[in-house]
Amino acid sequence: MKQIFYSLLIAVFPVFVSAQIPPGYYNNATGTGATLKTNLKNIITAGHSTNISYGDLWTAYQTTDRDKYYEGDNSILDIYSESSANPDSYNYRITTDQCGSNGYSAEGDCYNREHIVPQSLFSENLPMKSDVHFIRATDGKVNAERGNFPFGLVGTPDYQSLNGSKRGNSISAGYSQTVFEPIDEFKGDVARMIFYFVTRYENQLSSFASGDMLGNSAYPGLQTWELNQLLAWHNQDPVSLTEIERNNRTYIFQGNRNPYIDNPNFANLVWNTAVTETQAPTSPTNLTVNNITSNSVVLNWTASTDNVGVSGYIVYVNGVLYPTSATNSSTIVNLNPSTVYSFAVIAQDAAGNLSAQSNTATITTLVGSCGSEYFDNIPAASSTYSTRSWTGSSASWTATNARTDQMITNKAITFKNGNLTSSSISGGIQGLTVTAQQKYSGNPGSLAVEINGVNVGSIPYGKNPITTTLNNLNVSGNFTIKLINSVASNAVAVDNIYWTCSTLSTSEATRKDVFVVYPNPVRNHEIFVKGENVNKITKAEIYDLSGKLVMSVANPFKDSSKISLNGLVKGSYILKTDTFSTKFIVE
Repeated sequence: MKQIFYSLLIAVFPVFVSAQIPPGYYNNATGTGATLKTNLKNIITAGHSTNISYGDLWTAYQTTDRDKYYEGDNSILDIYSESSANPDSYNYRITTDQCGSNGYSAEGDCYNREHIVPQSLFSENLPMKSDVHFIRATDGKVNAERGNFPFGLVGTPDYQSLNGSKRGNSISAGYSQTVFEPIDEFKGDVARMIFYFVTRYENQLSSFASGDMLGNSAYPGLQTWELNQLLAWHNQDPVSLTEIERNNRTYIFQGNRNPYIDNPNFANLVWNTAVTETQAPTSPTNLTVNNITSNSVVLNWTASTDNVGVSGYIVYVNGVLYPTSATNSSTIVNLNPSTVYSFAVIAQDAAGNLSAQSNTATITTLVGSCGSEYFDNIPAASSTYSTRSWTGSSASWTATNARTDQMITNKAITFKNGNLTSSSISGGIQGLTVTAQQKYSGNPGSLAVEINGVNVGSIPYGKNPITTTLNNLNVSGNFTIKLINSVASNAVAVDNIYWTCSTLSTSEATRKDVFVVYPNPVRNHEIFVKGENVNKITKAEIYDLSGKLVMSVANPFKDSSKISLNGLVKGSYILKTDTFSTKFIVE
């Protein structure tokens, strides 16, 4: 999951912040099937500026095709190179990296103008040739490899781009020739662009070449196999915030909208007249973030209601679509430590109707793992219970009444009526994660946990492995970890121990590229920052959770390590510098 601070600012603003659907825009979108399709065609033809040139697309991309919800770095958002789960292999700067006379020979050389519906099918005529709604800024090399092939599911790829887009033989039902398949994140985007095209230009379809995708009549406008595939993608990949932003920006640029983004249910009403239910679910409420660790959280919210029934929930993490949830809870994983995240949820019913967005919940994940023990260095496997000692990667350990022949994910230490104790560890401890499992006979129970001899909680165990995190330990300086099993009849295996550093630990400031912000909450109108080269930070900005900039300081730590917060009222804020960002509270 990728994100930086800019994504947070976008996510905490209301979703539909600019160029909203004008009141009454879809008043004439009545009927179903061919009737509705024609009515939509009339709506989106009116207002469409047709004097836009092919060259004007470069200008449009300056606002329509910018990355605001993935890396959030305002680079070109290219559906053929953007990776929703991993860092992109390359990024393009607006204008500077557009393809020109030098052309391209490899992926990552430059971006150009990709007609999702190939321009050869309409003889490169205007206004189709310059219609921003279905022409995307994409990598030149991948664009060329896609060629004029229709979109479908690939069986065996003969070409694959760095983000996983691929070309090869079709396994879409009803078609076996070569197709091009985008990654899952953008399949719905592609479908809705093509739906727009065959709606906006339905009167001209009879004069266009088919390209094995277009139909030769106004309705349905697509070949059966392609229509079925695109409808499946449309319903599997809901409208994203990126599409909404692009639709709004394109409306500003050329005066018309994509109705299948504004109301996804139009697609079902146009091409599947059996689906006529249009009442949207109620908005999910009371979204909360729980069980916060350095790389995961659990979301919970009050379920939505619907006249037919809610089919699932669309979850957004910093504006990026996350796998949908069938219930009113979702576990979000693969997050980055010490990072600000915003979450929102939208309900969807079986007809494809979407609710309004839930409240936005914003948190900062815990500091990353400062130490770990995976038991790779324990003594050789033995079924005898005795005292075992070894040196691990972050500390030395001693286990009493322990055996070494059991496993959970790999090696594990198993003990009963005894304890597992670390040597003294520096750096403080904020959170502790332990995986435990009961071995042999006995009953489920829990291990007591002591930090510096003080009980701080317990680690449950049962017949299956259980991973538990204890948060908010807030112990600074040196510490010891002790897990205690006081039950003689229960043999408990322990594996995969790791801990996060205390945010109050001064030793954190000695680690390269780590910055510690304290105290948090702030009580005396001063916030301090420790870390290597903190004096080289050129700018600090403070935002409230609505995204409003409330304070900006140039060279904030040139002469001291603190910022005066006089004038800030009680509440939660976000400190952003050119090196890091974090959330803090003023009390």
